[in-house]
Amino acid sequence: MIAENLSLLSKKIPSNIQLVAVSKTKPNELLMQAYDHGQRHLGENKVQELVSKHESLPKDINWHFIGHLQRNKVKYIAGFVHLIHGVESLKLLKEIDKQGQKNNRIINVLLQFHIAEETSKFGLNLLEAQQLLIDEAYLGFSNICISGVMGMATFTDNTEQVRNEFRTLKSIYNDLKMSFFKDSNDFKVISMGMSGDYEIAIEEGSTLIRVGSSIFGARDTPI
Repeated sequence: MIAENLSLLSKKIPSNIQLVAVSKTKPNELLMQAYDHGQRHLGENKVQELVSKHESLPKDINWHFIGHLQRNKVKYIAGFVHLIHGVESLKLLKEIDKQGQKNNRIINVLLQFHIAEETSKFGLNLLEAQQLLIDEAYLGFSNICISGVMGMATFTDNTEQVRNEFRTLKSIYNDLKMSFFKDSNDFKVISMGMSGDYEIAIEEGSTLIRVGSSIFGARDTPI
């Protein structure tokens, strides 16, 4: 089933779009089915689960942390994480930079923006991001790389609302690219779109989509 789902997705997704298979709550056996089909980018939202799977599964998997990351847990994933999606504060960036130094590596991150109506979602607004990027503390960091932006649309059947929210994130990306990252080849990721709205996200400029249930089936509830 998983191989079939990935094959179907590959026919819908342009070759320049990065697919992150959201594997949270799924057992290693299912992850290995995706791996055996060639999927190398997997996403987790719990640090403990991410660490456990990293230790157990092949080392050429690119692990994405896609949840809300607490500062005191950065140290557990800093040595191997491929991309941290949800950075929304200078304090978190500072801790990631600190742990990057300890592990002698540059850690790739995305700035998370609040583009949805739900107040439960985390994220910066454009002004907050601009202030962060001119802060002296940020300018002194040496072990992080801001690779782009990330945002989640409102969970709604109103496709025009979802489309407008994705357009907002694309506009934010363009603004930051021109103002702060014009000469950077690293700032290129627009992470938006999940199982229910990735097609709209791609139409609106997404370069990375996070898909779980369309690959692995409905999410399992942890015991």
